[in-house]
Amino acid sequence: MTYPLGLNLAGRAVLVVGGGPDAARRTRSLLAEGALVDLVAPDLHDTLRDLTSSPGLTWHERAFRPDDLGGAWLVFLHVSDSGERERVALAAEERRVLCVADDAAPRPDRAADTRAPVTQEPGTVALVGGGPGDPGLLTVRGRQLLADADVIVADRLGPTDLLPELARHARIIDVGKRAGYHKYTQDRINETLVEQAKLGLRVVRLKGGDPYVFGRGGEEVEFCRAHGVATQVVPGVTSAISVPAAAGIPVTHRDMTHGFTVITAHQQLRHVPYRDGHTLILMMGVRGLEHNAELLMAAGYPADTPVAVVERGWTPTQRTTVAQLDTIACVAREREVTAPAVIVVGRVAALAQKSCATPGPQESAQEG
Repeated sequence: MTYPLGLNLAGRAVLVVGGGPDAARRTRSLLAEGALVDLVAPDLHDTLRDLTSSPGLTWHERAFRPDDLGGAWLVFLHVSDSGERERVALAAEERRVLCVADDAAPRPDRAADTRAPVTQEPGTVALVGGGPGDPGLLTVRGRQLLADADVIVADRLGPTDLLPELARHARIIDVGKRAGYHKYTQDRINETLVEQAKLGLRVVRLKGGDPYVFGRGGEEVEFCRAHGVATQVVPGVTSAISVPAAAGIPVTHRDMTHGFTVITAHQQLRHVPYRDGHTLILMMGVRGLEHNAELLMAAGYPADTPVAVVERGWTPTQRTTVAQLDTIACVAREREVTAPAVIVVGRVAALAQKSCATPGPQESAQEG
């Protein structure tokens, strides 16, 4: 078991031993934190060689020597040879210098396959959809990009529990938003993505659900491109469909419903007319549930239309509340329903399982 520490490395002398891709990611992160880095390696990976002219970095083109530890406050060990690893670690222990060694064993997220490896160029931003919160529903491509990231700008509802192991070398910037509290404004998030990319780092923007489903991914891509930063987008499993599925609700069902509409509950619901055989999915609608139910009935929805509210989908505390449209607000209030939740309006809502369905290990990621 390891113990996480938050260290201020600005102006500190840090020794990095090794010249491979892991050492490159570590070195970028250290330089971004203002550390004074001594890099010891007889040869360097191309991505690390590109950093040798960076202020604050000194490359010693040779094998490790114990006197390299003189003045070092912290050591990061990124070599695969077991004998070399032991020699550096013992030398650091003798001098009472903290030594952090990576795991030399192959990582599961980098298992070899027949496909070309997923890569991200330095100085670019990748928007990764994290899915509805269960790390098992994160895409393979998303995992690969997270494992190679230098900086991860993470939302609260993304699958952040897997980051300490999957992205051990990355700096994590928490920009999570909660109702009534925005640690980072959207403008500041946009600026952060560009700032980090222009340091020559591989930046991953980890979002809950899918970046382009009420995730403001389009705005972030536009801002990056306007400032000369290239982007890529990795779709995620959207909670609009997956969270109802976790509660046993198919958003389309033969002989019951033939289509669905996904809408943010902040919009004017009076402009959403009733259509028989159609499912309406409301995102971010718990706070205004009573008002929205009234708007939908005024727009033609029958009062007895089934409604299901699925809280914290794909988590151990998932809960589903089912009632008619004219009573759902009262029932939800009695049950103290809270966000995050997905609201399903239509005949398929009556198919909901009342108990928790297949849960995941952390908060569900209702987009936005």
